Amino acid sequence: MTFDDDARIDSSKVRRRGRGRGVAIGAGGGGIVVIGLFLLSQVLGVDLTGLAPVLDGGGSGSGTSQESEELTGCSTGADANASVDCRMAGAATSLSAFWTVEAGSVGASSYVDPDFFLFDQSTDTGCGQATSAVGPFYCPPDTAIYIDTAFYDDLRSKYGSTGGPLAEMYVVAHEWGHHIQNLTGVLERAQDGQTGPTSNGVRVELQADCYAGAWAAGASRDDGTYGEALLEPITDAQVADALSAAAAVGDDRIQGTTANSETWTHGSSESRQKWFTTGYNDGPTACDTFAVATP
Repeated sequence: MTFDDDARIDSSKVRRRGRGRGVAIGAGGGGIVVIGLFLLSQVLGVDLTGLAPVLDGGGSGSGTSQESEELTGCSTGADANASVDCRMAGAATSLSAFWTVEAGSVGASSYVDPDFFLFDQSTDTGCGQATSAVGPFYCPPDTAIYIDTAFYDDLRSKYGSTGGPLAEMYVVAHEWGHHIQNLTGVLERAQDGQTGPTSNGVRVELQADCYAGAWAAGASRDDGTYGEALLEPITDAQVADALSAAAAVGDDRIQGTTANSETWTHGSSESRQKWFTTGYNDGPTACDTFAVATP
């Protein structure tokens, strides 16, 4: 999936941060730490104790501020095709247009974009001080997405994804899906600490995959539904790239576990592909992963 060279990109939707200062940010209450494509701490033994639990009925975090700056040189689709940072701005511009129209259809009473930060190696957040080892994630107290774009190299070299622009933008769309869940109240209702293939945690992740698929299908529509068409028509090969990324971060692939393991937190490769495809074919209203016995 590539951008129309002449498409207008809103670079203000993404900001880049320098390295965090290593100051952990804490808050009271139980709940989750961060919501991500997957948390490497669960499978690689990365120490994330600096990330305090912060979601307690949609509560807020507190801590140090960190300077960030807008991206430069990211104003057109040609820029997005040439640079991963600009591609993130292009994805954000497209996702904003899509969810401004569709958020109400999945139960959000109002819609506002998430903040979106690119960082290098580590960053301070309302969920604590995070490193690249966490993987891309959404922090509910900040209502913000955090991505170290070096993750995209790992997605190909370590996890076997074919890569490609749509695979990269799938990651953004998945995290944006968590923001939609935060707006609809799904995140708060689903936090029960359970794991396994039918757990609420897995259903949350698969719904975010489904929302990503719904966006992918709508992103290149040129009928004015979502404003200016920013992206060229999607190809079968590009869809395959996105499905490859979804499979690469399945619990069975990452953990090396057998089918239906009770340790799963994000869903199997097959399930992640299935729900992306459901959203792609049927739109966001088909993404109720909580309404089926086995997602």
